Amino acid sequence: QVHLAESGGGLVQAGGSLRLSCVGSGLGFVIQQMGWYRQCPGKQRELVATVRTSDRPSYADSVKGRFTLSRDYAKNAVSLQMNSLKPEDTAVYFCHAIGELEGIRARDYWGQGTQVTVSS
Repeated sequence: QVHLAESGGGLVQAGGSLRLSCVGSGLGFVIQQMGWYRQCPGKQRELVATVRTSDRPSYADSVKGRFTLSRDYAKNAVSLQMNSLKPEDTAVYFCHAIGELEGIRARDYWGQGTQVTVSS
């Protein structure tokens, strides 16, 4: 069974930084794509940043230049460095992965979500 373990959420002031981490685990779990989504208060879940294996990360326009996504392929992990945080970045952030488990066709996997709150 696949598990995405998230960490790094918290409360920061506007202009501050935070680093989110996610580690995927599970026997035979092969990740093809990994990244982060977020759900702001009163809004639908939206893509923040994602990266396919051996590719470069893509970002939502709202976070370009401020957020950086990094993959650790050996650990099935991804980190999101968030700088110059704004109050509108406040959301529950969800780790997301697309991968295969024990040879089964790739599907989406989700973390439980971690709260990021940016105060003004």
